[in-house]
Amino acid sequence: MATKKHKPVRKSFLIFGSPRIEKAEIREVVATLRSGWLSTGPKVVKFEEMFKKYIGAEYAMALNSCTAGLHLAMLVSGLGHGDEIITTPLTFAATANVITHIGARPVFVDIDKHTMNIDPNLIEEKITKRTKAIVPVHFAGRPCDMDAIMSIAKKHRLLVISDAAHAIEAEYKGQKVGSFGDMSVFSFYVTKNVCTGEGGMVTTNNKDWAEKVQMYGLHGMSKGAWHRYSDEGFKHYQVVFPGYKYNMMDIQASLGIHQLKRVGNYLKIREKIWKKYDRAFQELPLIVPAPVEKDTVHARHLYTPLLDIDATDISRDAFQQGLHIENIGTGIHFVALHLHPYYANTFGLKRGDFPNAEFVSDRTISLPLSAKLTEADTDDVICAVKKVIERIFE
Repeated sequence: MATKKHKPVRKSFLIFGSPRIEKAEIREVVATLRSGWLSTGPKVVKFEEMFKKYIGAEYAMALNSCTAGLHLAMLVSGLGHGDEIITTPLTFAATANVITHIGARPVFVDIDKHTMNIDPNLIEEKITKRTKAIVPVHFAGRPCDMDAIMSIAKKHRLLVISDAAHAIEAEYKGQKVGSFGDMSVFSFYVTKNVCTGEGGMVTTNNKDWAEKVQMYGLHGMSKGAWHRYSDEGFKHYQVVFPGYKYNMMDIQASLGIHQLKRVGNYLKIREKIWKKYDRAFQELPLIVPAPVEKDTVHARHLYTPLLDIDATDISRDAFQQGLHIENIGTGIHFVALHLHPYYANTFGLKRGDFPNAEFVSDRTISLPLSAKLTEADTDDVICAVKKVIERIFE
Protein backbone atom coordinates (compact mmCIF):
# COMPACT_ATOMS: atom_id res chain seq x y z
CA MET A 1 0.00 0.00 0.00
CA ALA A 2 1.07 3.58 -0.64
CA THR A 3 2.38 5.64 2.27
CA LYS A 4 2.25 9.41 2.78
CA LYS A 5 5.74 9.62 1.30
CA HIS A 6 4.84 7.62 -1.80
CA LYS A 7 5.25 9.51 -5.07
CA PRO A 8 3.35 7.89 -7.95
CA VAL A 9 4.89 7.58 -11.40
CA ARG A 10 2.25 9.93 -12.81
CA LYS A 11 0.63 13.04 -11.38
CA SER A 12 -2.60 12.45 -13.32
CA PHE A 13 -4.38 9.13 -13.70
CA LEU A 14 -3.88 7.38 -17.07
CA ILE A 15 -7.33 6.16 -18.05
CA PHE A 16 -7.39 2.65 -19.47
CA GLY A 17 -8.78 2.50 -23.01
CA SER A 18 -9.32 6.22 -23.50
CA PRO A 19 -10.17 6.70 -27.21
CA ARG A 20 -8.48 9.02 -29.67
CA ILE A 21 -11.11 11.46 -30.90
CA GLU A 22 -9.96 13.98 -33.50
CA LYS A 23 -11.34 17.24 -34.90
CA ALA A 24 -13.07 15.59 -37.86
CA GLU A 25 -15.32 13.54 -35.56
CA ILE A 26 -16.16 16.58 -33.47
CA ARG A 27 -17.06 18.63 -36.56
CA GLU A 28 -19.19 15.76 -37.89
CA VAL A 29 -21.11 15.41 -34.62
CA VAL A 30 -21.74 19.16 -34.52
CA ALA A 31 -22.98 19.09 -38.13
CA THR A 32 -25.29 16.20 -37.22
CA LEU A 33 -26.70 18.11 -34.27
CA ARG A 34 -27.34 21.11 -36.48
CA SER A 35 -28.97 18.97 -39.17
CA GLY A 36 -31.75 17.89 -36.83
CA TRP A 37 -31.30 14.24 -37.84
CA LEU A 38 -29.94 12.79 -34.60
CA SER A 39 -31.25 9.23 -34.64
CA THR A 40 -30.97 6.57 -37.37
CA GLY A 41 -30.49 8.33 -40.69
CA PRO A 42 -28.14 8.96 -43.61
CA LYS A 43 -24.91 8.82 -41.61
CA VAL A 44 -25.75 5.39 -40.24
CA VAL A 45 -26.32 4.25 -43.82
CA LYS A 46 -22.97 5.74 -44.85
CA PHE A 47 -21.18 4.03 -41.97
CA GLU A 48 -22.77 0.68 -42.88
CA GLU A 49 -21.65 1.05 -46.50
CA MET A 50 -18.09 1.89 -45.45
CA PHE A 51 -17.93 -0.99 -42.99
CA LYS A 52 -19.19 -3.72 -45.31
CA LYS A 53 -16.61 -2.67 -47.92
CA TYR A 54 -13.85 -2.71 -45.30
CA ILE A 55 -14.80 -6.17 -44.03
CA GLY A 56 -15.65 -7.65 -47.42
CA ALA A 57 -19.19 -8.68 -46.56
CA GLU A 58 -22.31 -8.14 -48.65
CA TYR A 59 -24.31 -6.66 -45.78
CA ALA A 60 -23.56 -4.66 -42.63
CA MET A 61 -26.22 -3.59 -40.12
CA ALA A 62 -25.37 -0.98 -37.49
CA LEU A 63 -26.84 -1.35 -34.00
CA ASN A 64 -26.45 0.28 -30.60
CA SER A 65 -24.09 -2.38 -29.23
CA CYS A 66 -22.23 -5.57 -30.02
CA THR A 67 -24.46 -7.28 -27.46
CA ALA A 68 -27.52 -6.32 -29.51
CA GLY A 69 -25.77 -7.65 -32.60
CA LEU A 70 -25.04 -11.01 -31.02
CA HIS A 71 -28.60 -11.27 -29.77
CA LEU A 72 -30.13 -10.56 -33.17
CA ALA A 73 -27.64 -12.72 -35.05
CA MET A 74 -28.73 -15.69 -32.98
CA LEU A 75 -32.40 -14.79 -33.18
CA VAL A 76 -32.65 -14.34 -36.95
CA SER A 77 -30.61 -17.46 -37.69
CA GLY A 78 -33.19 -19.59 -35.90
CA LEU A 79 -31.33 -20.38 -32.70
CA GLY A 80 -33.50 -20.64 -29.61
CA HIS A 81 -34.95 -22.61 -26.74
CA GLY A 82 -33.22 -25.89 -25.97
CA ASP A 83 -30.34 -25.38 -28.37
CA GLU A 84 -26.71 -25.68 -27.29
CA ILE A 85 -24.18 -23.13 -28.49
CA ILE A 86 -20.46 -23.70 -28.10
CA THR A 87 -18.20 -20.83 -27.09
CA THR A 88 -15.22 -19.96 -24.89
CA PRO A 89 -15.29 -19.22 -21.15
CA LEU A 90 -12.60 -16.55 -21.63
CA THR A 91 -14.81 -13.74 -22.91
CA PHE A 92 -17.01 -10.91 -21.73
CA ALA A 93 -20.32 -11.92 -20.17
CA ALA A 94 -22.32 -10.61 -23.16
CA THR A 95 -21.17 -13.52 -25.35
CA ALA A 96 -22.85 -16.06 -23.09
CA ASN A 97 -25.61 -13.81 -21.75
CA VAL A 98 -27.25 -13.48 -25.16
CA ILE A 99 -27.24 -17.27 -25.52
CA THR A 100 -29.32 -17.51 -22.34
CA HIS A 101 -31.56 -14.65 -23.52
CA ILE A 102 -32.78 -16.73 -26.47
CA GLY A 103 -33.40 -19.74 -24.22
CA ALA A 104 -30.35 -21.67 -25.38
CA ARG A 105 -27.53 -23.14 -23.29
CA PRO A 106 -23.91 -21.95 -23.50
CA VAL A 107 -21.48 -24.86 -23.69
CA PHE A 108 -17.95 -23.79 -22.84
CA VAL A 109 -14.84 -25.25 -24.46
CA ASP A 110 -11.43 -24.55 -22.94
CA ILE A 111 -8.90 -22.29 -24.62
CA ASP A 112 -5.49 -22.84 -26.11
CA LYS A 113 -3.24 -21.29 -23.45
CA HIS A 114 -0.87 -19.97 -26.14
CA THR A 115 -3.45 -18.09 -28.24
CA MET A 116 -6.08 -17.59 -25.50
CA ASN A 117 -8.70 -18.49 -28.14
CA ILE A 118 -11.06 -21.47 -28.10
CA ASP A 119 -9.16 -24.72 -28.71
CA PRO A 120 -10.59 -26.37 -31.86
CA ASN A 121 -9.18 -29.73 -30.75
CA LEU A 122 -11.65 -29.76 -27.84
CA ILE A 123 -14.79 -28.68 -29.68
CA GLU A 124 -16.05 -31.97 -31.12
CA GLU A 125 -16.16 -33.73 -27.76
CA LYS A 126 -18.72 -31.12 -26.62
CA ILE A 127 -21.01 -31.52 -29.63
CA THR A 128 -24.37 -33.22 -28.98
CA LYS A 129 -27.59 -33.61 -30.92
CA ARG A 130 -28.69 -30.28 -29.42
CA THR A 131 -25.63 -28.36 -30.64
CA LYS A 132 -26.59 -25.80 -33.27
CA ALA A 133 -23.78 -23.24 -33.43
CA ILE A 134 -20.22 -22.27 -32.56
CA VAL A 135 -19.42 -18.74 -31.39
CA PRO A 136 -15.66 -18.21 -31.65
CA VAL A 137 -14.30 -15.12 -29.89
CA HIS A 138 -11.23 -13.52 -31.46
CA PHE A 139 -9.69 -12.70 -28.10
CA ALA A 140 -7.73 -9.44 -27.82
CA GLY A 141 -7.79 -9.17 -31.62
CA ARG A 142 -6.05 -12.48 -32.41
CA PRO A 143 -7.91 -14.49 -35.09
CA CYS A 144 -9.17 -17.92 -34.08
CA ASP A 145 -8.14 -20.99 -36.09
CA MET A 146 -10.95 -20.52 -38.59
CA ASP A 147 -9.93 -23.37 -40.89
CA ALA A 148 -10.39 -25.87 -38.08
CA ILE A 149 -13.58 -24.24 -36.78
CA MET A 150 -15.20 -24.01 -40.20
CA SER A 151 -14.29 -27.63 -40.93
CA ILE A 152 -15.96 -28.80 -37.71
CA ALA A 153 -18.99 -26.64 -38.41
CA LYS A 154 -19.36 -28.03 -41.92
CA LYS A 155 -18.98 -31.61 -40.70
CA HIS A 156 -21.69 -31.21 -38.05
CA ARG A 157 -23.86 -28.69 -39.93
CA LEU A 158 -23.42 -25.95 -37.34
CA LEU A 159 -23.77 -22.21 -37.68
CA VAL A 160 -20.69 -20.05 -37.04
CA ILE A 161 -21.36 -16.62 -35.53
CA SER A 162 -18.11 -14.82 -34.71
CA ASP A 163 -17.82 -12.53 -31.71
CA ALA A 164 -15.39 -10.10 -33.35
CA ALA A 165 -15.75 -7.36 -30.75
CA HIS A 166 -11.95 -7.13 -30.48
CA ALA A 167 -11.13 -7.86 -34.08
CA ILE A 168 -12.14 -5.20 -36.62
CA GLU A 169 -8.73 -5.23 -38.34
CA ALA A 170 -8.01 -8.93 -37.79
CA GLU A 171 -7.28 -11.17 -40.78
CA TYR A 172 -6.91 -14.91 -41.11
CA LYS A 173 -4.95 -16.06 -44.15
CA GLY A 174 -5.65 -12.86 -46.04
CA GLN A 175 -9.36 -12.72 -45.19
CA LYS A 176 -11.01 -10.39 -42.66
CA VAL A 177 -12.45 -12.41 -39.78
CA GLY A 178 -15.76 -10.61 -40.27
CA SER A 179 -16.24 -12.36 -43.60
CA PHE A 180 -16.02 -15.92 -42.20
CA GLY A 181 -18.97 -18.09 -41.27
CA ASP A 182 -22.60 -17.10 -41.19
CA MET A 183 -22.40 -13.81 -39.32
CA SER A 184 -19.86 -11.72 -37.43
CA VAL A 185 -20.50 -9.09 -34.80
CA PHE A 186 -18.30 -6.11 -33.94
CA SER A 187 -18.13 -3.57 -31.13
CA PHE A 188 -17.58 0.20 -31.25
CA TYR A 189 -17.60 0.63 -27.47
CA VAL A 190 -15.53 3.48 -26.06
CA THR A 191 -12.41 1.31 -25.58
CA LYS A 192 -12.55 -0.36 -28.99
CA ASN A 193 -10.28 0.23 -31.98
CA VAL A 194 -13.10 2.02 -33.80
CA CYS A 195 -15.13 4.01 -31.29
CA THR A 196 -18.65 5.43 -31.48
CA GLY A 197 -19.12 5.59 -27.70
CA GLU A 198 -21.58 2.71 -27.82
CA GLY A 199 -22.36 0.74 -30.94
CA GLY A 200 -22.09 -2.49 -32.88
CA MET A 201 -22.30 -3.99 -36.36
CA VAL A 202 -23.44 -7.32 -37.80
CA THR A 203 -21.94 -8.51 -41.08
CA THR A 204 -23.26 -11.33 -43.24
CA ASN A 205 -23.70 -12.47 -46.84
CA ASN A 206 -27.25 -13.67 -46.16
CA LYS A 207 -29.79 -11.14 -47.46
CA ASP A 208 -32.73 -12.58 -45.50
CA TRP A 209 -30.85 -12.43 -42.20
CA ALA A 210 -29.57 -8.93 -42.96
CA GLU A 211 -33.10 -7.64 -43.53
CA LYS A 212 -34.35 -9.33 -40.38
CA VAL A 213 -31.52 -7.90 -38.26
CA GLN A 214 -32.39 -4.44 -39.55
CA MET A 215 -36.10 -4.88 -38.80
CA TYR A 216 -35.66 -6.58 -35.42
CA GLY A 217 -33.26 -3.78 -34.47
CA LEU A 218 -35.99 -1.13 -34.77
CA HIS A 219 -39.15 -2.52 -33.17
CA GLY A 220 -39.71 -5.07 -35.93
CA MET A 221 -40.90 -2.37 -38.32
CA SER A 222 -40.83 -2.99 -42.05
CA LYS A 223 -39.46 0.50 -42.69
CA GLY A 224 -37.00 2.33 -40.45
CA ALA A 225 -37.18 6.00 -39.54
CA TRP A 226 -34.80 6.99 -42.33
CA HIS A 227 -37.00 5.36 -44.95
CA ARG A 228 -40.22 6.76 -43.47
CA TYR A 229 -39.18 10.38 -43.21
CA SER A 230 -36.57 10.84 -45.95
CA ASP A 231 -37.16 13.16 -48.90
CA GLU A 232 -38.31 10.13 -50.91
CA GLY A 233 -41.69 10.64 -49.30
CA PHE A 234 -43.47 9.26 -46.25
CA LYS A 235 -44.01 5.52 -46.14
CA HIS A 236 -46.27 3.70 -43.72
CA TYR A 237 -44.65 0.92 -41.71
CA GLN A 238 -45.91 -2.44 -40.57
CA VAL A 239 -44.72 -4.32 -37.49
CA VAL A 240 -43.71 -7.73 -38.82
CA PHE A 241 -41.69 -8.97 -35.79
CA PRO A 242 -41.82 -8.22 -32.06
CA GLY A 243 -38.59 -6.26 -32.32
CA TYR A 244 -36.25 -4.34 -30.07
CA LYS A 245 -34.88 -0.80 -29.72
CA TYR A 246 -31.36 -1.61 -30.90
CA ASN A 247 -30.78 1.01 -33.62
CA MET A 248 -27.62 3.12 -33.95
CA MET A 249 -27.94 6.92 -34.04
CA ASP A 250 -26.44 9.28 -36.62
CA ILE A 251 -24.58 10.94 -33.74
CA GLN A 252 -22.73 7.66 -33.16
CA ALA A 253 -22.16 7.04 -36.87
CA SER A 254 -20.68 10.54 -37.14
CA LEU A 255 -17.80 9.27 -35.04
CA GLY A 256 -17.58 5.92 -36.80
CA ILE A 257 -17.21 7.18 -40.37
CA HIS A 258 -14.04 9.08 -39.41
CA GLN A 259 -12.70 6.47 -36.99
CA LEU A 260 -12.94 3.80 -39.69
CA LYS A 261 -10.93 5.93 -42.12
CA ARG A 262 -8.01 5.92 -39.66
CA VAL A 263 -8.27 2.31 -38.54
CA GLY A 264 -5.06 1.29 -40.36
CA ASN A 265 -3.03 4.19 -39.00
CA TYR A 266 -4.26 3.55 -35.47
CA LEU A 267 -3.30 -0.11 -35.78
CA LYS A 268 0.27 0.92 -36.66
CA ILE A 269 0.44 3.08 -33.53
CA ARG A 270 -0.76 0.22 -31.33
CA GLU A 271 1.69 -2.20 -32.98
CA LYS A 272 4.51 0.17 -32.10
CA ILE A 273 3.37 0.35 -28.46
CA TRP A 274 2.94 -3.45 -28.39
CA LYS A 275 6.54 -4.02 -29.50
CA LYS A 276 7.80 -1.44 -27.01
CA TYR A 277 6.04 -3.28 -24.19
CA ASP A 278 7.38 -6.64 -25.37
CA ARG A 279 10.97 -5.35 -25.28
CA ALA A 280 10.54 -3.69 -21.89
CA PHE A 281 9.03 -6.72 -20.16
CA GLN A 282 11.33 -9.47 -21.43
CA GLU A 283 13.30 -9.83 -18.18
CA LEU A 284 10.34 -9.39 -15.84
CA PRO A 285 8.13 -12.09 -14.29
CA LEU A 286 5.52 -11.47 -16.97
CA ILE A 287 4.43 -13.76 -19.78
CA VAL A 288 3.97 -11.44 -22.75
CA PRO A 289 1.36 -12.22 -25.47
CA ALA A 290 2.38 -14.92 -27.91
CA PRO A 291 3.82 -13.96 -31.31
CA VAL A 292 1.34 -13.46 -34.12
CA GLU A 293 0.67 -16.57 -36.17
CA LYS A 294 1.85 -16.69 -39.78
CA ASP A 295 -0.67 -15.48 -42.37
CA THR A 296 -2.73 -13.57 -39.79
CA VAL A 297 -3.19 -9.95 -38.80
CA HIS A 298 -3.69 -9.29 -35.09
CA ALA A 299 -6.03 -6.36 -34.39
CA ARG A 300 -3.96 -5.42 -31.30
CA HIS A 301 -7.02 -4.53 -29.25
CA LEU A 302 -5.71 -5.66 -25.87
CA TYR A 303 -2.18 -6.10 -24.56
CA THR A 304 -2.61 -8.86 -21.97
CA PRO A 305 0.58 -10.04 -20.24
CA LEU A 306 0.23 -12.70 -17.56
CA LEU A 307 1.77 -12.16 -14.15
CA ASP A 308 3.97 -15.07 -13.08
CA ILE A 309 2.23 -15.45 -9.72
CA ASP A 310 4.45 -18.39 -8.78
CA ALA A 311 7.62 -16.31 -9.16
CA THR A 312 6.21 -13.16 -7.57
CA ASP A 313 4.17 -14.77 -4.80
CA ILE A 314 1.47 -12.09 -5.09
CA SER A 315 -1.91 -12.13 -6.77
CA ARG A 316 -2.79 -10.46 -10.01
CA ASP A 317 -5.27 -8.29 -8.11
CA ALA A 318 -2.52 -7.02 -5.82
CA PHE A 319 -0.39 -6.26 -8.88
CA GLN A 320 -3.28 -4.35 -10.43
CA GLN A 321 -3.77 -2.35 -7.24
CA GLY A 322 -0.07 -1.52 -7.24
CA LEU A 323 -0.39 -0.04 -10.73
CA HIS A 324 -3.46 1.90 -9.64
CA ILE A 325 -1.43 3.51 -6.86
CA GLU A 326 1.04 4.59 -9.55
CA ASN A 327 -1.89 6.24 -11.41
CA ILE A 328 -1.94 3.66 -14.21
CA GLY A 329 -5.37 2.41 -15.27
CA THR A 330 -5.66 -1.26 -16.22
CA GLY A 331 -8.30 -3.83 -17.10
CA ILE A 332 -8.93 -7.53 -16.49
CA HIS A 333 -9.80 -9.52 -19.64
CA PHE A 334 -11.28 -11.68 -18.34
CA VAL A 335 -12.35 -13.52 -15.22
CA ALA A 336 -13.44 -16.77 -16.85
CA LEU A 337 -17.23 -16.97 -17.10
CA HIS A 338 -17.60 -20.31 -15.33
CA LEU A 339 -16.10 -18.69 -12.21
CA HIS A 340 -18.90 -16.11 -12.04
CA PRO A 341 -21.80 -17.01 -9.69
CA TYR A 342 -24.55 -17.07 -12.33
CA TYR A 343 -22.81 -19.51 -14.68
CA ALA A 344 -21.35 -21.62 -11.90
CA ASN A 345 -24.69 -21.99 -10.11
CA THR A 346 -26.95 -22.25 -13.15
CA PHE A 347 -24.91 -24.77 -15.12
CA GLY A 348 -23.10 -26.62 -12.33
CA LEU A 349 -19.65 -25.37 -13.29
CA LYS A 350 -16.65 -25.12 -11.01
CA ARG A 351 -12.98 -24.33 -10.84
CA GLY A 352 -11.03 -27.11 -12.54
CA ASP A 353 -13.48 -27.49 -15.43
CA PHE A 354 -11.44 -25.30 -17.82
CA PRO A 355 -7.86 -25.20 -16.53
CA ASN A 356 -6.34 -23.17 -19.37
CA ALA A 357 -8.97 -20.46 -19.10
CA GLU A 358 -8.42 -20.43 -15.35
CA PHE A 359 -4.65 -20.13 -15.79
CA VAL A 360 -5.15 -16.98 -17.86
CA SER A 361 -8.02 -15.70 -15.71
CA ASP A 362 -5.87 -15.80 -12.57
CA ARG A 363 -2.88 -14.03 -14.12
CA THR A 364 -4.05 -11.67 -16.84
CA ILE A 365 -3.90 -7.90 -16.73
CA SER A 366 -4.58 -5.51 -19.61
CA LEU A 367 -2.24 -2.54 -19.92
CA PRO A 368 -3.14 0.71 -21.71
CA LEU A 369 -3.04 0.26 -25.49
CA SER A 370 -4.61 3.12 -27.40
CA ALA A 371 -3.74 5.24 -30.40
CA LYS A 372 -4.17 8.20 -28.03
CA LEU A 373 -1.14 7.25 -25.92
CA THR A 374 1.98 9.39 -26.14
CA GLU A 375 5.57 8.20 -25.77
CA ALA A 376 5.52 9.67 -22.27
CA ASP A 377 2.37 7.72 -21.43
CA THR A 378 3.86 4.39 -22.49
CA ASP A 379 7.11 5.22 -20.66
CA ASP A 380 5.03 5.78 -17.52
CA VAL A 381 3.29 2.42 -17.95
CA ILE A 382 6.62 0.63 -18.28
CA CYS A 383 8.12 2.52 -15.35
CA ALA A 384 5.11 1.73 -13.16
CA VAL A 385 5.17 -1.99 -14.02
CA LYS A 386 8.87 -2.19 -13.18
CA LYS A 387 8.40 -0.18 -9.99
CA VAL A 388 5.61 -2.38 -8.71
CA ILE A 389 7.55 -5.55 -9.46
CA GLU A 390 10.69 -4.16 -7.80
CA ARG A 391 8.62 -3.36 -4.72
CA ILE A 392 7.42 -6.97 -4.65
CA PHE A 393 10.99 -8.26 -4.39
CA GLU A 394 12.22 -5.74 -1.80
